[in-house]
Amino acid sequence: MGNFYLKPKFFSTLKNYTKEQFLKDAVAGVIVAIIALPLSIALALASGVEPACGIYTAIAAGFFVSLLGGSRVQIAGPTAAFASIVAGIVATQGMDGLIIATILAGIILILMGVFKLGSLIKFIPNTITVGFTAGIAVTILVGQIKDFLGLTYADGVKPVETFEKIQANIDAIGTFSWQALVVGVVSLAILIFYPKIEKRIPPSLIAVVVGALMVKFIPGLDEGVFTIGDLYTIPTGLPKLAITGLDISFEKISAVLPSAFTIAILAAIESLLSCVVADSMVNSKHNSNAELVGQGVANIASVMFGGIPATGAIARTAANAKNGGRTPVAGMVHSVVLVLVLLFLMPYAALIPMPTIAAILFVVAYNMSEWRKFAAIIKSAPKSDIAVMVITFALTVVFDLVVAIEVGMVMAAMLFMKRMSDKTEVTGWKYSENEIDSESIELKTVPKNVRVYEITGPLFFGSADKILDIKFKEYTTCLILRMRSVNALDATAMNALDTLRKKCDKKGVQLILSHVNEQPMSVMKKSGFFDSVGEENFCSHIDEALALASQR
Repeated sequence: MGNFYLKPKFFSTLKNYTKEQFLKDAVAGVIVAIIALPLSIALALASGVEPACGIYTAIAAGFFVSLLGGSRVQIAGPTAAFASIVAGIVATQGMDGLIIATILAGIILILMGVFKLGSLIKFIPNTITVGFTAGIAVTILVGQIKDFLGLTYADGVKPVETFEKIQANIDAIGTFSWQALVVGVVSLAILIFYPKIEKRIPPSLIAVVVGALMVKFIPGLDEGVFTIGDLYTIPTGLPKLAITGLDISFEKISAVLPSAFTIAILAAIESLLSCVVADSMVNSKHNSNAELVGQGVANIASVMFGGIPATGAIARTAANAKNGGRTPVAGMVHSVVLVLVLLFLMPYAALIPMPTIAAILFVVAYNMSEWRKFAAIIKSAPKSDIAVMVITFALTVVFDLVVAIEVGMVMAAMLFMKRMSDKTEVTGWKYSENEIDSESIELKTVPKNVRVYEITGPLFFGSADKILDIKFKEYTTCLILRMRSVNALDATAMNALDTLRKKCDKKGVQLILSHVNEQPMSVMKKSGFFDSVGEENFCSHIDEALALASQR
């Protein structure tokens, strides 16, 4: 495959692959599968789908990201970032809507990789990612209060939005189950304190086993505790193709398209962040474009076999690297182990108590909330950045992720343009007895009939009005624009410059431009401005421009 820019890491690592490395990858893959099992089930339930869907996702996405992705150790599967958006799509558009949205997202991700857009993810501001991540954490936490307290909603009550869930929990508080709370608190205690004692076995697995044993063998505890088997049908065997009989219509595609873009953006952000973390752990460098293609194929494959959207999971990827995984083979082993679980152990998943699942998701929400980052930004960032983060957070909680990202990106873009506009200055030279002000580095003799304006910063639509503020006296016969510090010029600013030229022509003022950089010069030539002003009026240095002006 040579140096093909989309070449997956799997094929790069096969060249010097050894039996010793396979053993390390196999061990790491088994450990990651054990970690992924309870998490995949929990995240599927948080997403409003059947528990097995989480396993299907981890299998399909884990395998294809390892096969086609751009990282050595990336582990893909369901993540908390998708929980609220998946639940929203399922509630409003059904599983058909989720499948269509995820396939569209997969196509978008593949196109992003093919067109080398992997580096564009860095243009998503940190304030937006911290804001919506904290918002998702809150929505997950609120969504699990029901199961943690053993509440039972009235018939027909199926809340989707966060505040609807809060209201439903308040209304159902009379159905509180102390048995569910006991199981939930014990599970939560295991998840918090067990890692301080023993790090080799995932605490979520211990919590699942202990929770199931408590409900099974402690008298009276099973009466107020729902298990997965009580609420869901646990399938056995391999998944069937989910796209047969899919209801595809233009109306359905239009309805889910915004969600598809959100899924694609989220998948890209989280997977590439995970790749960056992994690179530092295994001293490697990921291929961002290949990773996006791998994520796209993985998402399409996931929903085709009954799964949900997936992306790189930072915690599982880190566990892979820490346990000796160094090639994509570890991710493939993780998928194979989960296939074996699906075939032989899924009936045991029916015994897992719902309060234990809620406890696992509480910890997931806490870990992903990044509250320390949130607090640090509030303490140290400019007020405008804080506003973007807080509004993104609030919109994620109150409405959904689609609205939050759209509004957050628009706000961030407007603030960026405002800052760039503030950096752009159009200032006239100050005169003192025909000499430039003494604050200048060099004193230049400027005739009284000549006006000189220094332009600094990018000239774009946000700052174009500053060009129109340029004024000259009745006795002015020559206007010099010094543009050595202008590195960018867009069509709106070019139009403003042309308006200034026409004003000069009308007043009989000669327009001279000094030190025009490459990009602005290219725009000027394409627009015809260069020819209108005349090549002889473009000077490479201010001295040359002043000498030309003195001839008037």
